[in-house]
Amino acid sequence: MTSTNRLARETSPYLRQHAHNPVDWYPWGEEALDRARREDRPVFLSIGYSTCHWCHVMERESFADEAVARLLNAHFVAVKIDREERPDLDQHFMAVCQKLTGTGGWPLTIVMTPDKQAFFAGTYFPRSRRWGRPGLLEILPLIHEAWSTKRPDILRSADEIAASLEPTEVPGGPRRADRLTAATLDEAFRELASDFDPVRGGFGGAPKFPIPHQLAFLIRYWQRTGHGEALGMAGKTLKAMRRGGLYDHLGHGFHRYSTDADWLVPHFEKMLYDQALLAEVYADAFAATGRAELRRTAAEVADYVLRDLAGPEGGFATAEDADSEGEEGAFYLWTRGELEEVLGREDAAIAAQAFGVSEAGQAVKPGSPPDGRNVLHEVRLPDGPGPAAEATEERLGSIRRKLLAAREGRPRPFRDTKVLADWNGLMIAGLAAVHRVTGEDRYLRAAGRAADFVLDRMRDSEGRLLHVYSEGQARVPAFLDDHAFLAKGLTALYEAGYEPRYLESALDLAERAVGLFWDDGEGGFYFSAEAEAGRRRKEIYDGAVPSGNSVMFTALLRLARLTGRRELEERASHLAAAFSSEVAARPRMSTEFLCGLDYALGPSREVVVVGSSEAAETRELLAVLRGGSVRDTAVLFKPTDKAETARAVERLAPFTKDMNAGGGRAAAYVCSEGACLSPVASATGLIEALKGSPGVSRARPRTRRRRRGSSRP
Repeated sequence: MTSTNRLARETSPYLRQHAHNPVDWYPWGEEALDRARREDRPVFLSIGYSTCHWCHVMERESFADEAVARLLNAHFVAVKIDREERPDLDQHFMAVCQKLTGTGGWPLTIVMTPDKQAFFAGTYFPRSRRWGRPGLLEILPLIHEAWSTKRPDILRSADEIAASLEPTEVPGGPRRADRLTAATLDEAFRELASDFDPVRGGFGGAPKFPIPHQLAFLIRYWQRTGHGEALGMAGKTLKAMRRGGLYDHLGHGFHRYSTDADWLVPHFEKMLYDQALLAEVYADAFAATGRAELRRTAAEVADYVLRDLAGPEGGFATAEDADSEGEEGAFYLWTRGELEEVLGREDAAIAAQAFGVSEAGQAVKPGSPPDGRNVLHEVRLPDGPGPAAEATEERLGSIRRKLLAAREGRPRPFRDTKVLADWNGLMIAGLAAVHRVTGEDRYLRAAGRAADFVLDRMRDSEGRLLHVYSEGQARVPAFLDDHAFLAKGLTALYEAGYEPRYLESALDLAERAVGLFWDDGEGGFYFSAEAEAGRRRKEIYDGAVPSGNSVMFTALLRLARLTGRRELEERASHLAAAFSSEVAARPRMSTEFLCGLDYALGPSREVVVVGSSEAAETRELLAVLRGGSVRDTAVLFKPTDKAETARAVERLAPFTKDMNAGGGRAAAYVCSEGACLSPVASATGLIEALKGSPGVSRARPRTRRRRRGSSRP
């Protein structure tokens, strides 16, 4: 019988993946730290997540090895952390690693004192030295010897590391919200343009990451200025990602990132947050441009999530692994022979040409020659005669379905089924955006189920939000990101389906966030309510996932406009002031925040629709608001045939009390910059009112300035 360690009792899929290691693992907590203090041992801390490829490699090579385990068990207290369950600890120790080594990543390896002061850091370590990289069999004895003979040096080093992590003042003048202006948006655009890849799309070289908030910013910047280059950059990148190997052309959804500059060979894991953010930006791009491929992509991403990541209770799973059968990407790769086995020779020839499949294959492993396997991607078909060029979309669709059915017979990658409140908040917003551009209610229903799951199952007895749900248990007090991302999602869900309880819950989350995370001295939100290791951190940098402060900035503004609560607008202004130096110094690094700044600078508008929910004229008014890009239009609906719902709207937004349907007919009230127009009663009247509402004059695209051949989404 295989022995187990303490991690077998944990609910984290990542920790349980290490439950049968010979290492005497502890989960993070006082039990481990107390033992380290009693026995005067350093703590060997390993941080990763369940779908991390190199975490799997290190587990198989190092932590499953008896010799490595003997060293760890004899001289250290070994602790495992799931970074997705404890992002606060991950942020702190990642900062340590970056300070010590100049880089970071997962698996993250830290050695620290029993008092949580780190003095050694790195990422992946093999069992033994390989290609110049030292192995644990070499490193662990050296650390043990230093702990035994050079303790004062270690403690001095730990103190210096801790001191180096203290925040430093960003130069550049006083912190004021009014430092951030339209010129800040201009500078961010220039920075992005200078790094744009005009041939392949995206920014920089390999590896290339999808950064949806950068693309959302570029679309907004085009809407503000009419600058065709901004739209071209966003459009070329969205098209390249969709048509490259980054996209799963059979089952849909996006992989984590591209290992090359051409978006061809991805790192194959699929993260929920990527699907959420990309579905939203593709939907927004369609709303801004009307290009059907963008809407189709948004819907396909949502369909993937509903099929493969939706849990039975409504919440969405965290991720799918890159690995299956012990190898990265095996589930997704195809040889020419496999195509013929599934499709027959004629359709295989079409598929090979349509998806870039060759006999030789592609170099899917860095540094290795092609081995006959291929990443499916869309290629431009020839204009001349030939089976692929003449194939109809219907036939290609049949080919895709047959290949997908065959792929489903392969061993699937591991799915991490835990539910995270923050990532589910992003997915709720993404589904609301897809519903907005497709009109399909199934996306709205799925978003509602996820919202209800988080609100009903992921709270403690006092109503406080919890971060993670796994194995029937919700735990870990929620962080800023949980409150901000869920507030964003619930607000979007309200504006998609007009159920006041979601708007009320969004307001509650924003208010709780102020009480838990707001810095009364310097302003801005801390990431955590308490600091368990190091200091409390405040983040404004928008990485693969936007920062909680950036998302909360827009959420506060949106909630203020929807409810008329001035204190929320003032809080957003204080938040902007708190980070004005950082954003002004490096605007490109905070493009999610700049989307909120664009909204704050205006012009923007608020629309209240009043009428019977069953009346055709009411539905026509709401359809006008749903059909276009409504990023800068906050929408409330007060149904005259549902008294309880109408009262709830009036309670949440008192300024709507005197807004009534004229003569029993539906009416829309359009307000902007503190002024309202007379109510209108028809879709045509609403369209005209939106065009002419006070202060609402988004620049029209200056298409005449677009260079010939420039990319459009």
